[in-house]
Amino acid sequence: MSDEFYERGMQVRREVLGDEHVDRAVANTTEFTQPFQDYITRSAWGSVWTREGLDRRTRSCVTLAALTALKCHGEIAMHVRAAIGNGLTPGEIAEVLLHTGVYAGVPAANEAFAIAARTLAEMGETEA
Repeated sequence: MSDEFYERGMQVRREVLGDEHVDRAVANTTEFTQPFQDYITRSAWGSVWTREGLDRRTRSCVTLAALTALKCHGEIAMHVRAAIGNGLTPGEIAEVLLHTGVYAGVPAANEAFAIAARTLAEMGETEA
């Protein structure tokens, strides 16, 4: 039986995060984490990221802002990489983080800037 949301979700998840990341997540899935992996693949990637209302660049901006505001430091590097893949420049990522700092707080943006800077350096991306 085909599961359209799962299949579309896995495709978009791979396109945005890369095969290496998704393969690692799938390989590390356990009986305990399987329901959550299915949920994020179907809901986040297969239902929301596939909608036509926003392009992937904009979705990356919103995602980075939300992760920064919620202090989800463990997710920021992954989504900085995804944002570059979705066409954002390092300068645009910096603008998203700066703008988020105004509304979510300087400490949250400060940590996000540090993570983004390390990640961009690892990727060989130059500033601006």
